[in-house]
Parts: sequence; C-alpha cells; structure tokens
Amino acid sequence: MDHASGSPVDKRVIETMMPYFTDEVGNPASLHTSGMNANIALEDARENVADFIGADSSKNIIFTSSGTESNNLALRGLTHRKKSKGKHIITTSIEHMSVLNTCKDLQHDGFEVSVIPVGSDGMMDVDAITEAVTDETILISAMYANGEIGTIQPIREIGEMAHDYKITFHVDAVAACGKIPIDVEKDNIDLLSMASNDLYGPRGVGTLYVKSGVPLRPQITGGGQEHGMRSGSENIAGIVGFSKACEIAKAEMKSEGERLIKLRDRLIDGILGNIDYSYITGHNSKRLPNNASVRFSFIEGESIILGLNAVGVEASTGSACSVKTLEPSHVLIAIGLKQEEAHGSLLMTLGRQNTDADVDHVLENIPAIVARLRAMSPLYPGDKHGSGT
Repeated sequence: MDHASGSPVDKRVIETMMPYFTDEVGNPASLHTSGMNANIALEDARENVADFIGADSSKNIIFTSSGTESNNLALRGLTHRKKSKGKHIITTSIEHMSVLNTCKDLQHDGFEVSVIPVGSDGMMDVDAITEAVTDETILISAMYANGEIGTIQPIREIGEMAHDYKITFHVDAVAACGKIPIDVEKDNIDLLSMASNDLYGPRGVGTLYVKSGVPLRPQITGGGQEHGMRSGSENIAGIVGFSKACEIAKAEMKSEGERLIKLRDRLIDGILGNIDYSYITGHNSKRLPNNASVRFSFIEGESIILGLNAVGVEASTGSACSVKTLEPSHVLIAIGLKQEEAHGSLLMTLGRQNTDADVDHVLENIPAIVARLRAMSPLYPGDKHGSGT
C-alpha cells in the first residue's frame, strides 16, 4: 500500500531489460555493431516515451537519472538561459522538494520566487497564479498531481494562461505519469518531468520533455549525449525498461485506473465510515486513482504505520523524500492543517498487485490499531464525532 514511494518493477519490464545486462552491452556512441544496436534501442525508447505523452518528436525527450534531476534541469536550465529577459519564477506551496529547494537555491542567484498557496483540498487557483505574473516572470512550475494527497491540478488552464503571457510552463508529472493521461500539446506544457520508478519501471531513470524552441542551459556537461543537454553514457537497460513501462501503462491505464478507483473508494469509505475523527485529505473526486490519503485526530501517523506494518501492511505518512525529518509534511501544512493534525496522516497508494482482499485486510485491522493508540492519548475524548473532510 505504498506505491507512491516507488512501484515494483513489472516483470514484463524486467524481461525487456535483461538482454541489455548481458548480450547487448554496446555504448550508443560507438560505431560498431553493438554500439549501433544500443543506439537503435535508445532511439526506439525515445520514440516510445514521446508517444506516451503526446510529444511531437522524439527529439523533445531527454533521459536523466530521476524526476529530481529532470526538475533541476528544467528549472536551472531554463532560468539561467532566460535570465536576461527576467528573473521571476512562480511555483506553488505543494510542489515536490526538488522544485521548492531548487527555487530556494535560485534565489541565491538573484531570482525572485513567488510561492502561490493552494486551497484546503490542495487545488491550485489559476487566478492567483495569474495575479502573481509580472513583466519579469519567465517560468511557472506546477505539478500535475500531488503524490501525497492525490489532488489533480488544472494544468491545461494554467498552461493556457502561461502561453497567453508567453511564459515557459514546467510541469512535474512524476506522481501523475502512468496513472492519468498526459498530453503535453493539449495541456500547453513546455517542460515535463517524469520518473520511471513511479510507473513500474526501474529506479535510476527519468525524462525531461523539452518543447521545441525552449532554451535550456545544460547542467551536466561532457561528451554531449542527450542532444547536449545531459552528458554521460546513457543507462540503456534502464531506458529500455522505462520505455516498456510507458508502453504497458498506455495500454492498461484506463482499465487499471477504473479498477483502482473502486479499491481506493472502498478503502477511504471504509475508514471514514468506521473510525471516528477520521478525515480525507485532498480533493474528494479530482484525485489520483490509487491515492487514499486520510488523517486521524489524537494519534500520530508514524504509530499507525508501525501498527499496520505489524499486520503485514506497508503504508506511508507522506513523501518518501522527506521522511528523514520529524517535521510534518509541507503539503499538509500548505492545505491549512495544524501541525498536530498533519502528524496524524496516513497515505495508502494502491498498485497493480493490490486486490479486494488487501483492502479487506486493512479495513479489518486499522480500527483496532487506531483504538489502541487513542487509548493511550490523554487528548482523545472517546465520544463519537463522525468523519469527513
């Protein structure tokens, strides 16, 4: 129940990757047969990923090591190439730390950053973003969907506004890729970040879509691989695996999404209907198909995680990239929760292997876990309150 931290690699993906660990070991920069075979695999993968997100050309796809690197290349590469035209960046309060911390770092280089708040359901306000635009604004960065609370954003509308103002629009789609359809052309997206491990591909591979004509300054220089945007010998096995994961996701996204929504809703309804002082976090309907984000008053999420782990259920309290800090999730604080409320969060993210039996197992065990923890809390009033948002 923790696919947001990284999904298991699909067996079909592993089978596709295996030859590139053993027989197909060429470097795509080499001129011999093995090198040419590797280059064919690389360019086929680029075509596949481009098709997956509706890109006009495979030349728009840059392979990286992760979603974090893709976000860094997008933000740093664009701002440093366009700083003569302006030094203002707009982003939102619920972005991944690879965006927020990069923006903070760019402030040391003289850039101004406007961080736009979101609503209590995590939804971005297009008007608020528009109002923040100045003559100096060169970049707007907004995530397609939030991996912690599941809220899907009005990306197409934000992109249309950005293009009206001739502002480059970057979208972090790591949490959304493979779960909901993405079309960079229809969604008015100039730069798009994805990560392989969030759609049943291998770790250590990501992509950045770069719309034709969008200028970037490379962040890793060297031999000029990836159209000069990201030097270093390509991870062919990982890239081939990522490509296969995209192919599978495109074919199965609709049917799998419908299946996961049923499991997700049964999980959320079962918790809210049977545990008092429990609440959904994120938007009620505009949420990722696999995201069941809830919170409980009078207990801490870490204790619930340990209780669930003891009965064979692996879940999370938020982003796996921020669990090393004792601070509550910045996303939950951004939607208006108090620190003590945010500390009671539980995030369950479903995947291809999950079944109705898994949901049954959680719903059978979690009420007793919550009751046991609340029995130790001096704050719990013990009377029935109900649940909701």
